[in-house]
Amino acid sequence: MTRPPIRQAGARAPTILRMALVAVATLLVLAACDEPPTAEGDYLVEGDRMSGRHLIERYGCGACHRIPGVRTARGRVGPSLEGFARRGYIAGQFPNRPNLLVRWIQAAPEMIPGTAMPAFSMTEREARDIATYLYELR
Repeated sequence: MTRPPIRQAGARAPTILRMALVAVATLLVLAACDEPPTAEGDYLVEGDRMSGRHLIERYGCGACHRIPGVRTARGRVGPSLEGFARRGYIAGQFPNRPNLLVRWIQAAPEMIPGTAMPAFSMTEREARDIATYLYELR
């Protein structure tokens, strides 16, 4: 008759330690994210989409950018904002996150001195409304 293998005390310890290290590493990665999307392309911005579209017209964003859904936005100086929600970066330098986009819309030259993007004298609420509209451009 054969005996079952004898389990050594502590044989599970390396497995549990590895699982704990993976869990800690995962938490650190998640903690490093700044306002992560809840799902692919689902950004956490509390703004009014329709107000954002009207503000884009009012502030003349279309003089430099092509913006889907905004009839007057046919500019070619800045990049087209089509599919903005799928972009990884703002201005090629900042992670595409709501708090950074709101700041960029209001005060781009503070973030990148010498940028062609002007600073706008607008409220944070207005910038959030514009960001909400841009994040719906998929």
